[in-house]
Amino acid sequence: MTAALVDTIDALLPQTQCTRCGYDGCRPYAAAIADQHAAINRCPPGGSVGVQRLAALLGRPALPLDAECGPTLPPSAAVIDETTCIGCTLCIQACPVDAIVGAGKVMHTVLLDVCTGCELCVPPCPVDCIAIVPVSELRARRFEVIERDPADWRSAANAARTRFDSRSRRLERERAEREARLARKAEHKLAHLPTDDPDGARKRAVIEAALARARARRATAP
Repeated sequence: MTAALVDTIDALLPQTQCTRCGYDGCRPYAAAIADQHAAINRCPPGGSVGVQRLAALLGRPALPLDAECGPTLPPSAAVIDETTCIGCTLCIQACPVDAIVGAGKVMHTVLLDVCTGCELCVPPCPVDCIAIVPVSELRARRFEVIERDPADWRSAANAARTRFDSRSRRLERERAEREARLARKAEHKLAHLPTDDPDGARKRAVIEAALARARARRATAP
């Protein structure tokens, strides 16, 4: 497996990041295909056309879509019932492309032109206020959805990949910043623990062990 091959395979995937293939996103699935650990027919959003593209690239048989991964659905997007939404932010956390905006205890809404219809926001919703609606129906209901040429699938996929990568980098940055803040607090507490108190010695050992684990995570982080 080479990075170039993974890039080429990934470029043929729809970038919904829906995980229906059984992997954590489109690129992990592309890596599994390149490594011949996954079949090329496990991407329902890509449909049979997507399977054919992968088959032509890799010289593999164009198998029917794997029913285990679910059916191919028409282009869709999530819609939030604004009268029911409680502003819990769980859908925001679940969205892989930052297509949902809102704040805690404030009504959320979906950026329809960004949403990939991955459905990952639906299970976490505690009040069942999210529906996945075909784009054709959204247009009929006069929602503002950009008309896209079906042949221009690559442009939409590239945009979704860019947003997914941007979100991943932001989450990693926030994780690193959070760990750094916690480490500073722990080091401050460590510096002010009494050295002649048995209970202080126990606390010191616990804090030093936690700091060592944090340093080890930073050392192995990509």
